[in-house]
Amino acid sequence: MNGLFLDAVDDLAEVCQRVSRPGDPPVTINEQAEIPASDLPRLTAGYDFVFNDHSQLPTDAMRQCVGLKHVIFLGTGARSYMNPEELAELGIAVHIIKGYGDTAVAEHSIALMWAAARGIAAMDSGMRAGQWFRTEGMELTGKTIGLLGYGGIGAEVARIAHGSGMKVQAWNRSPKQAPNVTFTDLDTVLATSDVLSIHLLLNDETRGFLDKERIARIKKGAILVNTARGAIVDEAAMIQALKTGHLRHAALDVFATEPLPAGHELTTLPNATLSAHSAFRTPEASEKLLRMALDIACTLPAAGV
Repeated sequence: MNGLFLDAVDDLAEVCQRVSRPGDPPVTINEQAEIPASDLPRLTAGYDFVFNDHSQLPTDAMRQCVGLKHVIFLGTGARSYMNPEELAELGIAVHIIKGYGDTAVAEHSIALMWAAARGIAAMDSGMRAGQWFRTEGMELTGKTIGLLGYGGIGAEVARIAHGSGMKVQAWNRSPKQAPNVTFTDLDTVLATSDVLSIHLLLNDETRGFLDKERIARIKKGAILVNTARGAIVDEAAMIQALKTGHLRHAALDVFATEPLPAGHELTTLPNATLSAHSAFRTPEASEKLLRMALDIACTLPAAGV
């Protein structure tokens, strides 16, 4: 087996080399941030598998990638970058990686929540502009955080939030039980949470899940945190809710279009705190991610098997 790291940026090339072990399949490193679809057949020629961090893999281009049998996506959100079912019809299996960044993403979610509650970003930018700018914060001790989705990341958010004195409630698409968490119906979570934090995988069922109607059912004055996927939320409806004050604040690490275009409306809103899809980026999570990717590569069947 012979592999290509398609888009090794943000120090991932060095991490991949650091965590590799004798006996791992060879992986060629391509430190290219943007991969035009037209370049995919040329770049992947001669490789059995690729690691993909963030590149779009349109089906039409992948149809020309003769010999490629596996895409190992570095995360869980492969559907934001490719159509796994269509690739499977081409004989290309898509593998995702779960659990590597649960703590990293949860800590970032909590950091965004606190920054939103206390207006940290607005005060920081105001002071950098020469103003002595103060905001009135929101105390979170005793408040309720509602989790949409309760997987590994949601469980970590629940642990940290409970430890900081918050009440934790959650809605999950399948029944769950956990200490210090009240599981309830979706309407209750939307209507009674002071902070609403999204932890759903993106798929056909969750795309546009938090639509205009559901946003209208969120408790007035709540904080919305999204470190999952931008496409889960109706962005236009969220922006309108921020403008009217129905939502107190949105703290976002993910967006409908990434990178976020310059001058995007979200960048003009004082009650939005933004980070650049970086919740999972810690040295600890990156090392675990790349080691798990190499472990998957080690289990792939040899060509022709």
